[in-house]
Amino acid sequence: MFEFISESLKSAVNKLKFVDDEKALKNALDTLKKALLKADVHHKVTKELVAAVEADMKSGTIGQKQFLDSIKKNLTEFLEAPNASAGFIFAPKPPTVVLMSGLQGGGKTTSTAKLANYLKTRNKKVLIAACDLQRLAAVEQLRQLCEANELDFFSIAGESSALNVAKAALNKAKEGLYDALIIDTAGRLAIDEALMNELKEIKDALSPDEIFYIADAMSGQDALKTAASFNEALGITGVILTKFDADAKGGIALGVAKQLGVGLRFVGIGEKVADFESFVPERVAQRIMGEGDLATLAEKAAHVFDEKTAKEVSKKIKKGEFNFDDFLAQLESVKKLGNVQNLIGMIPGMQGMASALKDVDLDGGQMKYIKAMISSMTPKERSNPSLLNNTRKRRIAAGAGLDQMQVNRFLKQFENAAKLAKKFSGKGGMQALSSMMSQARIPH
Repeated sequence: MFEFISESLKSAVNKLKFVDDEKALKNALDTLKKALLKADVHHKVTKELVAAVEADMKSGTIGQKQFLDSIKKNLTEFLEAPNASAGFIFAPKPPTVVLMSGLQGGGKTTSTAKLANYLKTRNKKVLIAACDLQRLAAVEQLRQLCEANELDFFSIAGESSALNVAKAALNKAKEGLYDALIIDTAGRLAIDEALMNELKEIKDALSPDEIFYIADAMSGQDALKTAASFNEALGITGVILTKFDADAKGGIALGVAKQLGVGLRFVGIGEKVADFESFVPERVAQRIMGEGDLATLAEKAAHVFDEKTAKEVSKKIKKGEFNFDDFLAQLESVKKLGNVQNLIGMIPGMQGMASALKDVDLDGGQMKYIKAMISSMTPKERSNPSLLNNTRKRRIAAGAGLDQMQVNRFLKQFENAAKLAKKFSGKGGMQALSSMMSQARIPH
């Protein structure tokens, strides 16, 4: 996401080769304007943003650094809605009731599961209510998502009233001392009276603390037009953008706060339930500027990696005792962090590498082979890789349905990775890693 805007910003900045060059500033602003419009930013928002940057430049020194600082400052302001909250705000008295709304096909049901999982990883008890009784198999889809990700699910078999299901779910959430209740509602292919009446009934009966509108990032400005209609009818408190990872332009994000007056609260950044994150304007502005987002990366890691386990693994790495059991455990933890491409993109200067990792899948074919190899090892072999002689390797290869050459290749990669990890865990390791990162930075 934002690749298009980020690349275009570099083109705009490169116009300012000399300080206080008025003509160069005009060219830079024109380039910025064209870039924003091509990135699907609304023309009014584009006009205001360019004017704000121009005003900053004309009130001070015209130069590359000043131009970049102004863009970052104004991007942050444009991404912030008045009095909007960031992330998830819990009500003073639980359960916090969340009403999910949107059109059919926008990713509402998937976003419901993602939001519940997001809260669950933060040690909150969450109940999901299946109130989409219009779309065939909607309840079953949500049930399967909940079962696959160990999320608490509520539905009433044979019930045709979404309002009755919502009321019963609220009672269960109160009795079960849940922190949050998330209500998945029906959508339509277009806004109609029946849809809005159903949502208004649930809103009036449950008085939800949050009403989120789920918008498909790929639908561009149409998504904001529809969101405006929902806002007028229901008074939405925030927007969740789905398929954000597939939208290289990212322009719709710049228009949510400015055009709707409500905050963009979360974004879906992949197909897996973990591919979901809070939308923090300042951090997003950093990403657009190519500065990465280490704060979000650290937050995601903190909720996935157990501190005690991390210390134990670190000790093993330093001693050169990192084994296949540790590797599998860490692999499963990394999978919980979500989309690999997005994670790499959070590291300063690594956006270029992120696009190269577009098709990396931790559940893909190569990982399945690796898991098969490790599963073919005995417990002793997994805990002590040095035991693997040629006889054992042949047995492992046969058990995994591979040839010995593939096993040897993996073992060599594992050995090299363990050596590299040991090197960085030693004295001066972080300085070496920092040096690598600074060399990898892409100049603006």
